[in-house]
Amino acid sequence: MAKGHGGMPMGGMNPNALRKQALKMQQQMQDLQADLETKTLEATSGGGAVKVVIDGKLEIKELVISPEVVDPEDIESLQDLVMSAVNEAYRQMKALADQQMSSITGGMNLGGLF
Repeated sequence: MAKGHGGMPMGGMNPNALRKQALKMQQQMQDLQADLETKTLEATSGGGAVKVVIDGKLEIKELVISPEVVDPEDIESLQDLVMSAVNEAYRQMKALADQQMSSITGGMNLGGLF
């Protein structure tokens, strides 16, 4: 390994300190994941005609469809409303997870490291 000044590895980071910091970050990420799993988010589409509640495990906990949007002659519109609400719920949960993860990693992209 290339040595910098004073016999320390290049960059001056102590390998033990770096390992300790990585383990701490890994624990924080696990704690964050456990916390996210307790959260729920709600998303709607069609002006509230379809409501989806999703949890941090990305499981749908509730799906509410207003009776006035159920038209047997136009199933495609209802499908679009459901899909839109589900996708919005997923986007919101991912944004929340990304925001909280960024607070741990300082904005670093770890590329699936943990």
